[in-house]
Amino acid sequence: PREYWGHTDPRVRDAVRAAVARDAWVLSVCSGSFILAEAGVLDGRKATTHWMYAHVMASMYPAIEVDPDVLYVQDGRIITSAGTAAGIDACLHLLRQELGAELTNKIARRMVVPPQRDGGQAQFIASPLPATTSLSLAPVTDWMLDNLRLDLTVDQLAAKAHMSPRTFARRFKADHGATPAAWLARQRIIHAQRLLEKTDLGLDRIAYESGFGSAAVLRQNFARVLGTTPTAYRARFACADDEMDAAASEVAAVEASALESVA
Repeated sequence: PREYWGHTDPRVRDAVRAAVARDAWVLSVCSGSFILAEAGVLDGRKATTHWMYAHVMASMYPAIEVDPDVLYVQDGRIITSAGTAAGIDACLHLLRQELGAELTNKIARRMVVPPQRDGGQAQFIASPLPATTSLSLAPVTDWMLDNLRLDLTVDQLAAKAHMSPRTFARRFKADHGATPAAWLARQRIIHAQRLLEKTDLGLDRIAYESGFGSAAVLRQNFARVLGTTPTAYRARFACADDEMDAAASEVAAVEASALESVA
């Protein structure tokens, strides 16, 4: 609540500082970022909060670089998000780093939410989203996802959408919060992540299937976006899918048992 901004319980502030000091993940949703701000852990960092209160945060805490035009921001191991729905996006972003892309997609499907809402950079997404978004580009984005290995240009995509390149680029960014090139680059990364997790394909083949062309370019993009190498990513997440299936089976069994008890 707004009346608590700047008056957080000292025990809460100490807990936040201790978590950051031990390098734990710290994530805030909506105006919860004000607690992190009061604890001082956002000083010198980029952060966000609900767009209605971003100017208040910037005024109260000038040491924070407040960005009002994003859904969430990651700075180190601290993630701040905008409204409640953006908090879900931020949590999925965190899970993607801890569990991998495929596992996170399964969780998102279970929650019936989009598995990945972000723009050209891994930690940012443009927002607030338009009040109404056009569905006219859905066939084009579906086609893009089916043809990631191709060299896709704005002119080519605009022609498929029956628009001028300028109109297409403007509409695409309004609908998806990113330029066509940035969105496409991120989708290629996501596809490569899935192939690394679920297949034993070599890096050259994965690079081809994902549209990067070569293993060298794939490595460059992984380092830039994810801060790791494809080989390290595979070593960490290749077995996670089986573990998730086992965990899901356990959850389903518990749910079934609970329903039987109620009946």
